[in-house]
Amino acid sequence: MTNPPIVSSRISLMLVDDHVLFRRGLMALLAQDERFDVLCEAGDVGEASRCLERGQPDLILLDNNLPGVKGIEAIPGLRQLAPKARILMLTVSEDSQDLQQALRAGADAYLLKTIDADELIESLVKVASGTSVVSADLTTKLVAALRAGETSAARDPAGVGASATCGMTPRHRPPPRARWSASRRGSARSSATSPVARATSTSRARSTSPRPR
Repeated sequence: MTNPPIVSSRISLMLVDDHVLFRRGLMALLAQDERFDVLCEAGDVGEASRCLERGQPDLILLDNNLPGVKGIEAIPGLRQLAPKARILMLTVSEDSQDLQQALRAGADAYLLKTIDADELIESLVKVASGTSVVSADLTTKLVAALRAGETSAARDPAGVGASATCGMTPRHRPPPRARWSASRRGSARSSATSPVARATSTSRARSTSPRPR
């Protein structure tokens, strides 16, 4: 990893992920770059909301599979609490529906946890500067899903088929605010280990001993 340039203005971040090892690994990675300053870390949406009451970050790194409420459902509420923050989904989900829902909910970027460390750092800088970023592996899926949606809309402009399939019309679905409120009261999931977490875990083992998501 190349030495980062010294900057006068640092990018502040909040990490929201229930996998402690991953959070610690990501914090260790960001600590090596003087451009970043981690203001707060949270394991669920309720804890994240309390963090935002204490400080406003430039970037919110948000996992999707959180206890209580998914990260995607929390985006509208996080937007209300931190209107100027850029929200970057950092998740293991390669599902094109999750990607579309995140972008529609207001996410500024969507990255997979399998991302290379240098690429992640570069993406964080881009997102903080106002650029939207999507993992290259998901771009093709996104284009295919959008095209499929356009074809479906052309064949069924009234949306009758979609309503029949879902069994629920938009007016019957609970509003995002309701889901957000419920999430702040409740709070595990299996872990997924990314290259970032593995690299940090190995580094820590070497420094403390002669010795997923």
